[in-house]
Amino acid sequence: MIEREQILEVLKNYDKENIIIGAIGSHSALDIADGAKEVGFRTLIVSQKGRHRTYAEYYKLKKTKDSLTKGFIDEVIILEKFGKIIDIQEELRKKNVIFIPNRSFVVYTGIDKVENDFLVPLFGSRNLLRSEERSEEKSYYWLLEKAGLPYPEPVKPEDINELVIVKLPHAKKRLERGFFTAASYKEFREKAEKLIKHGVITEEDLAKARIEKYIIGPVFNFDFFYSPIDEEIELLGIDWRFETSLDGHVRLPASQQLTLQEHQFEPEYTVCGHASSTLRESLLEKVFDMAERYVEAAKKYYSPGVIGPFTLQTAVDKDLNFYIYDVAPRTGGGTNIHMAMGHPYGNALWRKPMSTGRRIALEIKRAIELDELEKVVT
Repeated sequence: MIEREQILEVLKNYDKENIIIGAIGSHSALDIADGAKEVGFRTLIVSQKGRHRTYAEYYKLKKTKDSLTKGFIDEVIILEKFGKIIDIQEELRKKNVIFIPNRSFVVYTGIDKVENDFLVPLFGSRNLLRSEERSEEKSYYWLLEKAGLPYPEPVKPEDINELVIVKLPHAKKRLERGFFTAASYKEFREKAEKLIKHGVITEEDLAKARIEKYIIGPVFNFDFFYSPIDEEIELLGIDWRFETSLDGHVRLPASQQLTLQEHQFEPEYTVCGHASSTLRESLLEKVFDMAERYVEAAKKYYSPGVIGPFTLQTAVDKDLNFYIYDVAPRTGGGTNIHMAMGHPYGNALWRKPMSTGRRIALEIKRAIELDELEKVVT
């Protein structure tokens, strides 16, 4: 693990007046870059050939013929593969880049390389990123248990006697999900075999899958921010997901679902978009309590704990009980809904548009001005 002291040594050579905010060109990069530009930072996106035009053309900072300014990305570095970012870290350091990790960065680079090889200051907690790997002994489930937080009860395959969800990665699209549901061991095996046959999941991943009771109810992703400077938790926004092909299935009457072909029958859970949401006010107290417990547990078991954005992904049952089914210990996947205009909760708190991207940049700016940059990077 790259120690914090090593990153602070790197920062000694940075020109604090010319910090650049960087991110991998995927996931939530537009929100990160938009927020950074709004606060006054230059922005840099590391993209992959074939996926670069969004950043290098359509949102690139430019002047129109009549001298109007549009766009907010100053520079784009295009690589053959995202994972090659390890090879350009010296260039990133020379440019005074503070890098904002998102899930794409961790998946494409690899958690081992992020921890041990990427010697560039990260805004956020470097070691907490590993807790997102479900196969790890000290995953976020372990952390939730230590914090006394509610999460769906795990189930062994042979013990399935009610509806469960089986969580494992997609066989080909590793950033995506190969999730499926089952209500018995027989159904579990039958569905698994079909999905393996169609190349959606692998037997190897299935052996390591997380199986848990399915919580019947709406889902809410709570986009929080923890400030090490103020030692306070902020709720910036709430979102929920559009998932293929699940959302298409639920629009069909049951009779039509039963007529689908075998390769269409089992819905997939690939996230393709997000929508904004709010929560009944009487439930907010529970939500803040969950965030407080998570932050305290992370501080105790994953020092220095949470820095900046994190997302608690929850489902709510009929009795209004929350269950945390996923945790993002970095900027969440749905924060692009905040881009440019913020979100009702963050805006109300700060009395101005406050997106997750803008909040990250604001914390970095404050840390520089207060000479406390060491509090927000690892």
